[in-house]
Amino acid sequence: MKPMFGRLCAAALLVASPGSIKAEEPTEFGDRVEAIVANHLKNHPDEVERIVKDYLAAHPEVIRDAIVDMLKKSRAAHAQASPDKTAALHSDAVQLSATPHQVTIGAKNGDTTLVEFFDYNCHYCKRALSDTLALLSADPNLKIVLREFPVLGPQSVEAARVAIAVRMEDVDGSKYLEFHKRMLGQPGLNDQARALSVAAELGFDPVKLEQDMASEEVQNTLAENAKLAEELGLTGTPSYVVGERLIVGAVGLASLEENIKLERNH
Repeated sequence: MKPMFGRLCAAALLVASPGSIKAEEPTEFGDRVEAIVANHLKNHPDEVERIVKDYLAAHPEVIRDAIVDMLKKSRAAHAQASPDKTAALHSDAVQLSATPHQVTIGAKNGDTTLVEFFDYNCHYCKRALSDTLALLSADPNLKIVLREFPVLGPQSVEAARVAIAVRMEDVDGSKYLEFHKRMLGQPGLNDQARALSVAAELGFDPVKLEQDMASEEVQNTLAENAKLAEELGLTGTPSYVVGERLIVGAVGLASLEENIKLERNH
């Protein structure tokens, strides 16, 4: 905004005092205007404010053009920062939904797969838990893949490591979902101690879990999830993948259902 304000001040001062500047070369002229503006800003702030207000009142298109220019630059920057991820989604499709380093709930051989990247300390993931559970209950043909993506600090990493150990010990998959629900369903900070406590309440052996947490499987799972997230350009949670559709943020149940429907009709 400062460059625009300076230009407005310069234009206003020229309108107010057209004879104050002699004809000069373009560079000299610009330097002269800048010096006048700086001097007036320093010594006559009230006068400059009045002049600028009068100028804007007479030329409201200045603000309009500035806003339009700002929006164009913002959209261009967003487009550059958010490239199309279709190719990455296509190349990672199998790894996203069918590797050993994941939790699968719902229909194991469902006709459509929803992959969710989550963090146990993400407020939006906690809110979105009800969306995942609603999909799980209402859609018998949906396969849901849960991937730990602990981006909110060391406590999140600790909780994710415990969760992976729970998955390793939960051979038939009967307890993981309850663990997941309790972790996202409770307020406050989830760390290793709290995650181990939740697991113990569900009948898991904390000693065995801590042994699993030191295994290569935990490291490989976190590394795989981080690699996939990087390739897809994910920086936050929750984030979802449905086929070749990337959905970022807690978009709500209706939006998830719509994307699943679009993928099925694809």
